[in-house]
This record gives sequence, C-alpha cells and structure tokens, in this order.
Amino acid sequence: MKKMKLYEPEDRMISLIRDNYSVLQSLGAFGISLGFGDKSVREVCEMQNVDTYTFLAVVNLALNGYRTPEDEAKLSVPTLLKYLKASHEYYLEFQLPFIRSALVAALDENDNLARLILRLYDDYAKSIHQHMKYEEKALFPYVEALLRGETIEGYNTDTFSKHHGDTSEKLKELKNIIIKYLPGNTLRNNQLTACLYNIYNNEEWLQLHSQVEEEIFVPAIRHLEMQTKSDDVSMKISRMIGHNPDASEALSDREKDVIVAMVQGMSNKEIADHLFISINTVITHRRNIARKLQIHSPAGLTIYAIVNNLIDISNVRL
Repeated sequence: MKKMKLYEPEDRMISLIRDNYSVLQSLGAFGISLGFGDKSVREVCEMQNVDTYTFLAVVNLALNGYRTPEDEAKLSVPTLLKYLKASHEYYLEFQLPFIRSALVAALDENDNLARLILRLYDDYAKSIHQHMKYEEKALFPYVEALLRGETIEGYNTDTFSKHHGDTSEKLKELKNIIIKYLPGNTLRNNQLTACLYNIYNNEEWLQLHSQVEEEIFVPAIRHLEMQTKSDDVSMKISRMIGHNPDASEALSDREKDVIVAMVQGMSNKEIADHLFISINTVITHRRNIARKLQIHSPAGLTIYAIVNNLIDISNVRL
C-alpha cells in the first residue's frame, strides 16, 4: 500500500506540484501564480497572501483524502471563500463550455442519439449552474456577513447542507451512454475518448469541490457562526453598559421594578400582585421597556438588569 504523503509548510512548492500535477488547478483557484522558484509552501503562500494552513488543508484533502482533525479556528474563511468563488468561475465559465465544445466536435450532428447526448449534457450543465448560483446567491453573502460580524436570520450552515445535493448522477449517465452506445469511426473515437477523459477529470474535480465544502468550509463556517454569536452577545452587553438614554427614553422606577420581577421569573399576574398594579398596567410597562431598550428576550433583560446593577446575579434563576 502506498504510504500517504502529507505536505507541510516547509516542503518546497515545486516538489508538491512535481509529485501531483493536479494541484495546478488548485493553485489558480487560490490565486497563486507560478514562478516561485524553490520557495517553500509557506514562503509562496505568504508572498501571495494565501493562508498556508488553509491551502494545505485543501491540498492534502485533494491528494490523499486526508482531513486534519485540528481546530477549525485555524482555517481562514476568507481564503476558502476566495478559493470557492474562483472554482465556481473556472467551472461555469471555462470547463462546462469547453466540454460541450469537445462533445460537439466529437459527435455527428446528423445522429439523433448524438443530439440526445448533447441535450443530456445541457441538462447536466444547467443543474450544476443552478447549484453553484444558489451558493453564490445564498451561502457566500451569508458568510461575508458573518465575517463582518453580522448575522442573517433564517439561514445557517444547516440550511446550506439541505440544499447541497449530489449533482453527479447526470454526469455518470452521460459517460455510460457515450461508452455503450456511440461507437464511431477512428477519428471520432479519438475525439470522444479525449472528451471522456475530460469528463472523468471534471467528475473528480466536482467530487473534491463538494468535499472541500462539506469537510472544510462548512466546519469553518460553523466555528465562525459560534464566534459571531458570542461576539454579538458581548457587543450587546457593552452597549448596555455604556447605554445612556435620553431623558425622554429613560426607564422609570416602576419599569425597573417590572424588569426585576420579570428577571426573577414572575408572571404578569404575579408582578401585578407584587407591585399592587393591574395586569394591563404590567403589560403596558413591558411594552414600554421593550421599546426603550430594544430588548425583547428574557435573557437580554437579565443581562441588562445584571450589568446595570438592578439585580444581583445570585438572585437570578439561571
């Protein structure tokens, strides 16, 4: 059994490419230009503003299916996003049209079966286009928002995974039909063989693309989601601590009493009995509190009450 070679930052980039020419395609997607002499992987990546750890994570996955079990925090989401965007552009703008042109050249336009094969290929290309455009429309803007410290309601990595289906079945069908049903003259056989070779290569490329998304990109986004949520809570707390509302929007003493009672877990009726006011008055106070503080959750009010010294944390039901 061939020993697995895991490339490391101090390996020479030229050695990596010499041993695995397929990496050339990944270099372009990462934006790495040739002409780097005998520099190491780390030196080339740093020189061309590519995160070394992320580059090697993709390369080692591509070459031997190895996924490093280390912390996703080391992965650079901007680097991955750049890589995936470039991969989409390469496949949609170059590879799909290139393969179609090769098929047209290899097939007899007067053959009904050949026309059906082109239709099958066009259906396949359409499904790939829709798949990648969905990611560009929904996933990539979501990730860019996370990188800005923002969140988008109603979308997360689980939503993406549900839409991340397999797009390879039509390609397998296309290959099988060409192999089984299209014997031709020597020239067309040579053209079809070359075209099939390209189709097989691109099938492997798509499988790798899907792997990178599922095994590297998605875990990195999930880590970013958790980080963003944590930062969002911290930012809200900081705003609460530094909050100095205008006099017209300041909480009244009674509204502060209502907040304390709410944080202690009292119902509207219990608050009304405790403060000797009506339930309708409690509801009005709660509505005004939400409007003034722009806080609508019990957890948010609890944080507000603690950081503004309305209640001691030991008196809170956690």
